[in-house]
Amino acid sequence: MDNSIRQTLFRRAVILLLLISFLTEAKAQPAPIFHAQNTAHKLSERWELDTLHRKGTFLITPYKPVYITAGRWSDRPNEQPTSENPRYSLPFRVDYGYYEAKYQISFKTKILQGIVKGHGDLWIAYTQRSHWQLYNIRFSRPFRETNYEPEVLLNFATNFPLLGLRTRMLGIGFNHQSNGRALPLSRSWNRVIAHAGLERGKWTVYLRPWFRLPDAEDENPAIADHVGRMDATVIFHARRNLFALTGSHSLRWGTRNRGQLLFDWTCRIAGNLRGHAQFSHGYGETLVDYNWRQTTIGLGIALVEWL
Repeated sequence: MDNSIRQTLFRRAVILLLLISFLTEAKAQPAPIFHAQNTAHKLSERWELDTLHRKGTFLITPYKPVYITAGRWSDRPNEQPTSENPRYSLPFRVDYGYYEAKYQISFKTKILQGIVKGHGDLWIAYTQRSHWQLYNIRFSRPFRETNYEPEVLLNFATNFPLLGLRTRMLGIGFNHQSNGRALPLSRSWNRVIAHAGLERGKWTVYLRPWFRLPDAEDENPAIADHVGRMDATVIFHARRNLFALTGSHSLRWGTRNRGQLLFDWTCRIAGNLRGHAQFSHGYGETLVDYNWRQTTIGLGIALVEWL
């Protein structure tokens, strides 16, 4: 299919999603689905921060969004991944397509409750994100990249004001991320990540600074200078819509002033069915793309939202 035709189809799909969102808003009752008194407790529900929302241990619950993107377009597919470590640079080019499918699954479970003087919960979590060259018939539709991300998180419920918001939780965790591939495309890193969750009315904010742990054999030496050393996610509920903007930054300036912006929009269509649109720009779309800048647009459905 010609690129101009594909881009036209993408534009029409975006217009259709906007129209569906408008129609579902018009049919909604005057009272919003997400009331201020309800959205102010989304973090409590997701992370079981008070006795009202406690569910016990070893119950699988949502973590990050779960979605399926049927069509994702990139302006610059990474056809020859490289690394600052020459052993991890692909010596030839692969003719990847501009369009592919993408999906993410993510869940967590609490394994210990009320530890550290009765105030902390210990969680384990797992997120997997896959990019599938579904429309690349020439190469038999391969999976281009899959990233695996297990975590261990210690979380504490809090309740104090900060910058006009209310801090609802603080914590720290160990995070591993890798793509499970052999030389020269193997990529991985380990991080210690602090996190904070704040909210006010229809607004929720996640803050995550991290420290990268050193590797004996570094497959991606400059990953923190591209993907970043912290990120922040700002979430806004608007009736049937949820808007989330995640920004990461290297915390460096000059030639190392890099990062990524990721924008997610979900709209409730019917029941639990949600339309999903995603836009990203910058570095780190996948681990193998950690030092590759690109802009992507994707359309699909979401099964689990941020909150």
